Amino acid sequence: MSPYRKVGVRERTDAEIRNAVDELLSQMTVTEKIGQMSQCTASAFSFGEDIITAPPEELAAAGKVGSILGAFDIDRVFELQKIAVEESRLKIPLLFNADIIHGHETIFPVPLAWSCSWDLEGIQRACAIAAKEASASGITYNHGPMVDITRDPRWGRVVEGAGEDPYLGARIAEAQVQGFQGDSLFSQETIIACLKHFVAYGAAESGRDYNTVDISERTLRNVYLPPFQAGIEAGAGSVMNAFNIYDGIPAAANRFLLKDVLRDELGFDGMLISDYGSINEIVIHGAAKDEAEAAKKAIDATMDIEMVTSLYREHLPALIEAGFVNEAQIDLAVRRILTFKYKLGIMDDPFRYIRPEIEQEVHFCDEHLEASRELARKSIVLLKNDGVLPINSAEGQTIAIVGPFANSRDLLGPWQFSKRGDKTATLLEGLTGKLAARNQVLLAEGCQVEHEIECGFDDALEKARRADVVILALGESSQMSGEAASRVDISLPAVQIELAEEVVKLGKPTVLVLTNGRPLVLEWFEENVNAILETWFLGSQAGHAIADVLFGDYNPAGKLTMSFPYHQGQVPIYYNHFNTGRPLTRDNQHLKFLSKYLDAPNEPLYPFGYGLSYTTYDYSDIQLDKHKITQSETLCAKVTVTNTGVCAGEEVVQLYIQDLYGSVVRPVKELKGFKKIHLNPGESREVTFCITEQDLRYFNADRTYTAEPGAFKVYIGSSSKHVQESEFELV
Repeated sequence: MSPYRKVGVRERTDAEIRNAVDELLSQMTVTEKIGQMSQCTASAFSFGEDIITAPPEELAAAGKVGSILGAFDIDRVFELQKIAVEESRLKIPLLFNADIIHGHETIFPVPLAWSCSWDLEGIQRACAIAAKEASASGITYNHGPMVDITRDPRWGRVVEGAGEDPYLGARIAEAQVQGFQGDSLFSQETIIACLKHFVAYGAAESGRDYNTVDISERTLRNVYLPPFQAGIEAGAGSVMNAFNIYDGIPAAANRFLLKDVLRDELGFDGMLISDYGSINEIVIHGAAKDEAEAAKKAIDATMDIEMVTSLYREHLPALIEAGFVNEAQIDLAVRRILTFKYKLGIMDDPFRYIRPEIEQEVHFCDEHLEASRELARKSIVLLKNDGVLPINSAEGQTIAIVGPFANSRDLLGPWQFSKRGDKTATLLEGLTGKLAARNQVLLAEGCQVEHEIECGFDDALEKARRADVVILALGESSQMSGEAASRVDISLPAVQIELAEEVVKLGKPTVLVLTNGRPLVLEWFEENVNAILETWFLGSQAGHAIADVLFGDYNPAGKLTMSFPYHQGQVPIYYNHFNTGRPLTRDNQHLKFLSKYLDAPNEPLYPFGYGLSYTTYDYSDIQLDKHKITQSETLCAKVTVTNTGVCAGEEVVQLYIQDLYGSVVRPVKELKGFKKIHLNPGESREVTFCITEQDLRYFNADRTYTAEPGAFKVYIGSSSKHVQESEFELV
């Protein structure tokens, strides 16, 4: 393939790109323009219903397609690119799109997991490595990151996002865009980032995928929009629409969302791509009488690229001829697409990303595996520990590892397409790698994820009786979370709970190690096991990362980014809720007419920001440098954090603010900052946060983003629940 690549190709200036795009546009027919706006799949593989379309070879040769989805093999990328640049009239190269969500060949923790690291540099590095591996295989356009705020763990796609908080979600969106796109898209180690799903997809009713969304514009702007705004400001080259409706209109046809808010208000001038088949779904929703009207509504909403379906190809020419669509609308879309093809450098060097020699060098290399292991360790959250952890490997204890994930390689999670899944480090491999004698570990599957196995319980209990410590390796399979994987019951499968109950009856020290893609109901485990490690889907080095934490080679520091309910009847449950007019407090719990449950507490079992450590931290009272600030002043709030335990560790110090009253009600707490610090035993550090008027802004009753004068509380602590507090006033 190297003979096809050119040398000496330089990055064009913006002015040069504009001129080149103008020249190319002037040569294009309407059919060729619409071709650039059309995407097809590289094979019969489908992410939804089967799509009836011409073969990609035929479309590429005729200039009727501008991007290809799902060319998972570098030879396929080369084959299709060669057809496009040798056989089409204008020889315009193709974009190759893929869902690079948490790794390409080296798989990192799922995004919900890595958000629990609160490590923006680590997340950015993971995305940069994913881009480096994917771009070596010819991928130029990512269908990620997903930056939806998610409050309902029944929704399977919570696994792809950063949790329930818009501030943290915005910071992670920035980190991911910067990781995927780097300093320049001209670099052969970067790919276009696409923010999805615009917007409020995480608010799907009942946590059911593709379902109705019905929220106010204020909730849209204060909760769901901030991560998109941050990603756009970080330079994201693309945005993908959501499947849901907003204000009764499907997002793919929603001119208010896509034109007024995204384009005009947020200033996004990149490529807007439909989600899989979502233009066709405008008809199914009932917002268009036929496919032609759906195509018109999508282009009127400034949709540039139609993913995999062919409504643009089939209907835009006639709509233009009839005067229902202006060709200038088409030109705007094609201009944006061609601009990015020039930015990537493929207009001058179409095969520059097809580099099998670089594939061999970077795919699944030791450096990338070590980065995956490091982020995996940081993503683990210790939910409970009565002292059984860390396990002392030097004591020669016998460890029984019991459960369907004891020796499973299903630790990568959904939305990954690595060819090296068979090399995933299992929990058994992680444990045996730490111990001097392999016979110190007793293995018993016990059951499958959702089904019994013959004599499985008997084997598990026999092994557990012989052990000094039992590790219950339980959880969800990868197919139980992700797209089209919503669940009404967010407990562990019944067979696993039954296995756990039988093991606990033995009275052995028992550690629950969870593999899962969403918050689960864990009250029984909180009451009955000695320790709980939330490990999520940790990726290629999962088993080694978990063993690092179990044996104390790494002190867990992860903090939850989604609340865990006591009961699934509490969901959606999230920390930044409103107060209500009849709030439940510590002092009025005996009263009846309050906003409360009769059979469960209001608060979650494990709140947002929560996570334990093998050491302990003490927080001093908050010190404010002033108690009143004007619109132009900055307030400094500081605490002293001391490691009062016996080992070094990292602590995520969290800043929350409450606006006590305003033109509309405000949440009881809102995250406004965090700092991750490392402390040795006995060490103290002063942590300072600076608060400005901008931190206090929200979309208010006047439909403007302002900070209103009044009283505020400031909270600093180790979670949204465990905080010190003080007050100040904005005047």
